[in-house]
Order: sequence, then C-alpha cells, then structure tokens
Amino acid sequence: MPSRQRPLWQRALLILAGSVLYALVIVSFVRSAGLFPGGFTGLSLLIQETCQRYLGFRPPYSLFSLSLNFVAAALCFRYIGKRFALFSILAVTITSVLTDVLPTFTLAADPLLNSVFGGLVNGLASSLCLQADASTGGTDFISIYLAEKSGRDAFNIILAGNVIMLSAAGVLFGWERALYSMIFQFCTTQALHTLFRRYQHRTLWIVTDKPDEVYAIIRDVTHHGATLFNGTGLYMKQPRSMIYTVLSGDDIRRVVHDVREVDPHAFINTQRTDSLTGRFYRRPQD
Repeated sequence: MPSRQRPLWQRALLILAGSVLYALVIVSFVRSAGLFPGGFTGLSLLIQETCQRYLGFRPPYSLFSLSLNFVAAALCFRYIGKRFALFSILAVTITSVLTDVLPTFTLAADPLLNSVFGGLVNGLASSLCLQADASTGGTDFISIYLAEKSGRDAFNIILAGNVIMLSAAGVLFGWERALYSMIFQFCTTQALHTLFRRYQHRTLWIVTDKPDEVYAIIRDVTHHGATLFNGTGLYMKQPRSMIYTVLSGDDIRRVVHDVREVDPHAFINTQRTDSLTGRFYRRPQD
C-alpha cells in the first residue's frame, strides 16, 4: 500500500520499527567494529569519541545527534513538509535515546561482516522510515530535499559527501576503520536503492484492449498522464491500443497488479528510465 494511503498509526509503527532497528545497528554492528556511519550519526559518534580520547570524558550520543538534527529538521519543516519534519524528529529522538540506553553487544567479531550486514540492516531501517514519509535524520534530510527539488535519487550524492567526512575520521582514528565505514555506507546506499524507489523512474508500455480502463487506473493511483497509440497487432492482424507512461518506482507494482485485474491479457513492458525532462507529477511531502 502506498504511504499516501497509510493512516497515521501505521506510519507511527513504521517509524518506531525503523528507529529501534537503527539504534540496534549502532549499538551492535557500528560500535562492535568501531565504525563511523555517514551523516549526522557518524558525525555524532566521531565527536563523542574525539571528546573521550582528547578531553577525557564521553558525552551522550543524543546531545550531538539531537542538536544537529533539529537544525536540519527546521529547514525541512519549511521547505519539505511539516509532518515529514515532525515524524523525522520523532524517529531521531527514539534512535538517540535508545542508543544511549541500550548496552553495546557483539554479533560478529569480523569488522567486514559488521560493515556489510550492518550497512544492509541500516538501509532497511532507513527505508522503513522513508516508506512512512519520514527519515532517520542527518543527511537523509538533505537527500530528500535534493530529490524533491531535482526529482532524482540523490542518495549517491550523499554517499560521496559521507566519504569526505569518513576521510576525516581516517586521519583522526586510522584508515582501516574509515575504509570499513565506507563499505558500511555503500551497503546502506545500495539497500536504500533497492527498498526505496520513490525517486526512481520507470517507463510503462501497455498493449491492451481496454485503454480507458487501464488509464483510469494510472490516473487514480498515480495522478500521472499517459499517451495512447493506436496500431495493429501483426500476429493476429487485429487493432490494438498501446499506452505509454512514466511513473515513480514505488507505484509500478500496484499499477501492474491493478492492470492485470482489469485486463489479464494485457502485454506490459517495464523499463528503467535513467533520465527524464519535462513535467512530471510528484506527490508532495505532507
């Protein structure tokens, strides 16, 4: 079910699940391997460890995490959406408090295993919040802002920015930890690309005998337009209709399912769209 149809209680449950999972990633995979995740999470851990090493005390993680994220959330409140910002602050608060409260535990001693599987689980945690129209904070705020403005997936841009921050961590605490942290962040980004597709585009070519009913589905589910081509099926020499449209990646599954319900014999070709110019409707964040 698309997030625009989810009631508030379902969104809250997704955010709670994502936040708890995110905190568990930090106290298990991240701390066990001494990793520095990207974004404000990694920056908060970096400041925390710097204070412990050079100043002799370890301030709470939530002090830095909440301070950094409140500034970003204020910008999101103005430029992206009020509920998006408020739900994101809820996610950040839950994660920050749990990170300070939960004890550190180890699932695997190998830092490579922690980097790979920690990154994958971290991507899952972030995607749960994103599916609820919220974020886990940090550079996710920036990613969503850039994606809303450009209409394109911006997570790879943020990955490049995180690599710069992790390079600073390498200078301070050793390059081995920094390089493992880059693997962690890469796995997180790839998991997000797989699980969260709102800013990816897909082209649909649908050959059908029921063009009006098929377009009604596209219009009602996605609010997108479409183009109708009339032609002849060369095998049976029968007149056929073909509908062309471009949709967001997270709408494809439902549209294809509903088209199959209306016309089981429809021929549907789905293509990845790497570049798109022109008007393209995108549901605004609430």
